[in-house]
Amino acid sequence: MKKYFIVFSVLLLAFSICMTVMTITSCAVSQKVKDKTGTQLWGENCGRCHNAPGPGEFSATNWDIIGRHMRVRTNITATEEKKIIEYLKNTGN
Repeated sequence: MKKYFIVFSVLLLAFSICMTVMTITSCAVSQKVKDKTGTQLWGENCGRCHNAPGPGEFSATNWDIIGRHMRVRTNITATEEKKIIEYLKNTGN
């Protein structure tokens, strides 16, 4: 029984270390994303799965709806969504 407890403790410690490293790394990536413009984020994200529509193809209201929909589907952050939508609204129409 004591042997299983030791093995479990070691595995739990290893898991905790891995989660800490992943958290620190993901924060570093977020800093890089934070500095990107809406144009960069649009180019990197919106053409991965389909032909990305141009900024003038939809109205500002439609871009808000599309942005929310694509945020859910692509798992981008609220900040990324906001930057992309601002780019599309300001560049289009």
